[in-house]
Amino acid sequence: MALITERVALARNGANDKVICRMPSGWAVMGDVQFLPGYCLLLPDPVVASLNDLAPEARAMYLLDMARMGDAVLQATDALRMNYEILGNSEPELHCHIFPRYASEPDDKRRMPAWFYDWKNAVPYAEDVHGALRRKIAHLLSKDQPAVS
Repeated sequence: MALITERVALARNGANDKVICRMPSGWAVMGDVQFLPGYCLLLPDPVVASLNDLAPEARAMYLLDMARMGDAVLQATDALRMNYEILGNSEPELHCHIFPRYASEPDDKRRMPAWFYDWKNAVPYAEDVHGALRRKIAHLLSKDQPAVS
């Protein structure tokens, strides 16, 4: 099973501990690593190969949810700005990386894409460390979107 499909299946079953909340277009989840506190992803549900595979209304909702997530992370952290990346080169299923960017980042990283960080040695997501931030983002998202069944 492909990674995004697997993560969405876990979210649907309540077995993904990184879920922030269900959104109209999919699942808001925390990133596996937190070298940039608040790094999260938007996983579509149902899973599709790319943004281009979504019908126009679904595409608009996905992009709106992406921006809503960025707004919530900005409010929940002291980030200066947000970076949004939809790549799909390594995992060929739609997912958006949502990176908060901070003034406190090292000079050699701050102006570069987040991919220049050492992902293999980055701090992994842990509920006891990052859970309060996850819950804060969830609370902010719940205030600004319709309920999803």
